[in-house]
Amino acid sequence: MKQNMKLLSIGTVTIAAATLLTALPAQAYVGPGAGLSLLSALWAVLAAVFVAVGFVLLWPIRKMMRNRKRAQQNGSGTTSHSTHSAHSHQPKA
Repeated sequence: MKQNMKLLSIGTVTIAAATLLTALPAQAYVGPGAGLSLLSALWAVLAAVFVAVGFVLLWPIRKMMRNRKRAQQNGSGTTSHSTHSAHSHQPKA
């Protein structure tokens, strides 16, 4: 059974290779609209890849800047938690 499958696999590859090597050129016309569509799709894919790579590469820098900004805000003492006094939340007797 294994020998038959191996021969079938080799035969399939041989037939596929022979078909691809003996194919004749097609006589077809591709209009300018199809070419422009192909180019615009290619540009869109390339732009999406570049934007994705840019976001991945810039993420650590954005994170570092955000942490630095938070550290500066906490160091200056102007947070909303520090402006309330401790006595304002106590109930009156």
